[in-house]
Amino acid sequence: IGEYHNNPICHWMEYEITAALNEKKPGNVILGAEMFESDNQLLLDEYMAGKIKQKNFEDEAKLWNNYQTDYKPLVEFAKEKKLTFVATNIPRRYASMVSAGGFEALDSVSADGKKFIAPLPMAYDENLNCYKSMMSMGGMGGSHANANLPKAQASKDAAMAHFILQNMKPGHTFIHYNGSFHSDFHEGIAWYIKKKNPALKIIVISVSEVDDVLNPAPEDLNKGDYTILVPSTMTKTY
Repeated sequence: IGEYHNNPICHWMEYEITAALNEKKPGNVILGAEMFESDNQLLLDEYMAGKIKQKNFEDEAKLWNNYQTDYKPLVEFAKEKKLTFVATNIPRRYASMVSAGGFEALDSVSADGKKFIAPLPMAYDENLNCYKSMMSMGGMGGSHANANLPKAQASKDAAMAHFILQNMKPGHTFIHYNGSFHSDFHEGIAWYIKKKNPALKIIVISVSEVDDVLNPAPEDLNKGDYTILVPSTMTKTY
């Protein structure tokens, strides 16, 4: 599910989709999210198992600023239903290394550190639109573009795909929550998953903010297998 991080409708839909799928396949749903870095998996597991208090988990995990309103409901749902929740994203320190020095920078990471990233060498297609567009946009966040910025993005996509595949189980549905840029047009995460397991069935849900939900432009409808149309006047959470 590709979301806009500051759009409350996206988060509400994520919860409703998750609850509905778990009702249809009780206990056979696995959750994972960009919003949790892989080196926080132990904390997440301990909290899910009831071994540590909520306060300890929230104090020690690297939680996003909008965790309380937007992602906590999903974590608490998983805990209540005893579902696995996977921290899939690459630790930000390693993505920063790629941004500064390319994929080669990861060669110097220790064996223990490499457990938290996708296996090296990482595949990379600079011609995928999700990476090409970063160069034309001037890079994520408006910073000056360089060839390593899309590689840093790819290191995130590769890690998320890796940990999704690592935690897949036969007969289960894996629901992954991520920014839409990571999965639109079946690129990013979906591209990396398909490279490893082309037979896996992937459904991409995306979002478009439009002025008129009854008359969207074609480009607002072709980002995924399903698109959530949200009025552009919808309140933003930050």
